[in-house]
Amino acid sequence: MQISPPYLMFLGDVPDRLAAKTAYGVVDWRREWCLGQMRLPGCAADLGLPDLGIAEAAGQGARTLVIGIVNAGGVLNEAWIPTILEALASGMDVASGLHIRLGSDPRIAAAAAAHGRQLFDVRQPQQSFATGKGTKRSGLRLLTVGTDCSVGKKYTALALEREMRERGLDAEFKATGQTGVLISGRGVAIDAVVADFISGAVEWISPDAPAGQWHLVEGQGSLFHPSFSGVTLGLLHGAQPDAFVVCHEPTRTTMRGVQTPLPTVRQVIDLTVACGRLTNPAIRPVGIAVNTQALSEEDARDVLDRTADEHGLPASDPIRFGVGPIVDRLEAEFPRG
Repeated sequence: MQISPPYLMFLGDVPDRLAAKTAYGVVDWRREWCLGQMRLPGCAADLGLPDLGIAEAAGQGARTLVIGIVNAGGVLNEAWIPTILEALASGMDVASGLHIRLGSDPRIAAAAAAHGRQLFDVRQPQQSFATGKGTKRSGLRLLTVGTDCSVGKKYTALALEREMRERGLDAEFKATGQTGVLISGRGVAIDAVVADFISGAVEWISPDAPAGQWHLVEGQGSLFHPSFSGVTLGLLHGAQPDAFVVCHEPTRTTMRGVQTPLPTVRQVIDLTVACGRLTNPAIRPVGIAVNTQALSEEDARDVLDRTADEHGLPASDPIRFGVGPIVDRLEAEFPRG
């Protein structure tokens, strides 16, 4: 799917920042695409964007209303329907990362048809995929992998894209989750793909590329997570990465949503190499991205130093300290030209 900016970010009546994490992710990385925000009474989130109504946003050139909300069950709230209908009537497309399809509401489907607008259900692929083949593809690929879910794989890939482009490297973020698709404007929410076709979908996301071009593939889940390891493995095989970065949150003891103990960084490195060799025998780690948000700066630097020493790899917090050391290692491992 190809979603057109500028975006009007719709926050509805969310009770807190966490319930609008999709919107915050888009604004963090593509603020230049975000024209404004629209909030209903009772909304407790604020993206720091101008508050605009539908007519005002359309008049300023907004092309897509983005429902930047995460809720239990991914349901479409009845209170949002009038705003969605108004946006379609005003000439905007509508994009949503919810589980419920926009077009499943007959009012929305009819309005989109009547006004010739597109509905983007970001979690729902708009096409079918072949099974993965594992055939070597041209270009270079990096995958972010995790000790757990929600440890910073998307933010790490985006931080790498920014740093690499600033250095003149040819690098492109490849989205595999709904927020990533909204950030990049294209991609596939890989956890919504039928299991047999996950690796094939990733091959489609990251096809043959020119020599020296890097595809930075957004990771999902963890090979050690009992709920999501199937998605992670299919993603690893389809990405066929030349390099990977391990993402880790050091204050956790169990994996998110389950009582399974958190694996070590070393366990993740070893299993990623063992499984990844199936489609790329040369796969190798190039760094460790540590989410130190819960730590003081002193403690964060201590954790990063110890992690780097233990594994012989550069370790950094992509948001707090940047990914410069990891890109240094990447350039050393894969010289230009």
